[in-house]
Amino acid sequence: MELRRYPGHNHWFYESQTSPHAVQAEPLVPEAALINDRFLLGLQQEASALQPLLQASQPMLLASRDLSQLLFPDRVTATLTHTLTLYDRLSTALTVAQVAGVQRLCNHYSARLNPLPGPDSSRESNNRLTQLTQYARQLAMQPSLINAAALKALDAVGLTEPDIVTLNQIIGFVSYQARIVAGLQALLALPVRWLPGITPPPDAARDGFTQPQKWQPGVKPLELRYASADQLAAVTFCQPHADLADAVWLLAHDAAALYGWQTLRQRIAPAAFTSLAEATCARALGSRWAFQFFPQEVRDALLESVDDAAAQATTQGRVVALAAQLTRSPERFSAAHLQPLVNEGWQPEALFALIQAVAIGNWNSRLFYAMGEAA
Repeated sequence: MELRRYPGHNHWFYESQTSPHAVQAEPLVPEAALINDRFLLGLQQEASALQPLLQASQPMLLASRDLSQLLFPDRVTATLTHTLTLYDRLSTALTVAQVAGVQRLCNHYSARLNPLPGPDSSRESNNRLTQLTQYARQLAMQPSLINAAALKALDAVGLTEPDIVTLNQIIGFVSYQARIVAGLQALLALPVRWLPGITPPPDAARDGFTQPQKWQPGVKPLELRYASADQLAAVTFCQPHADLADAVWLLAHDAAALYGWQTLRQRIAPAAFTSLAEATCARALGSRWAFQFFPQEVRDALLESVDDAAAQATTQGRVVALAAQLTRSPERFSAAHLQPLVNEGWQPEALFALIQAVAIGNWNSRLFYAMGEAA
């Protein structure tokens, strides 16, 4: 989007990420803010050929819509412990959508952000917005850039532990949403927009994937004595799941997001290649802690290189290739990337199940990495 410098602001923002005192330009697609389904963003109405598929996926879609409403409500009241405003949330979502390059998401979050009053022009507000935007861009594009210093930088500009957890859940959700939307557009054989000059970041190095990983909380976890009833309920709901045993008290800072995220994970029906697809995301994005929970044969196939695994002329190789493409470049994901599996006889239901696994794998890997492995 075009960069503009408006009077009253001592910082550069995207045109929809500022609230100038002068006349403000309208978003390119203002009606995108008024759409009823804030998860699929109108795609469901266009996908008449996929209605049986979407109907069968209603549990997952309902959980996703609930999360969208939870993370991006019409109004947000900031408190001393939860300081993220609606502007902060939508600005972060727009940044992640721009990194993913899925225009439908960019239109929606830009249109919702446009009428909101932005932060004041003080140095502190500018620094805060800069850190939020930089962190969101790095985690969305290349999670391995996130480290303990990045989390400390968020703390330095006034974000609390609940704020940091919520911020990471927002980035994870929009990364997930972008890949669901891109996958459905590919199933509909809609054209994709190729943007010149955009090179996907390299996959994570092989180092560390062979050693057992330990969870190190990036911020201070919630203490039992301070937990509310909702937080205790969310922790209890997540405790049976081994991959959340170490992380649950940290993620419980935002109990509603934790509960919604885990509900969504349970509603994504496992399929034959679910583990392989999610492991591909973890390997490409560098989530070594998440990678260790997948079966040994899946890890062995991906350990050396995702590209090596994708080059195999087998169903496993084609699944890895699809998962890698959707993870690295959702904006370029098209029907051509589905065709090798279609030629094997895969039906739309199986393809959409695979897309869901890749999408949630992108959320999981980013969340686990930023909240624990980067510490």
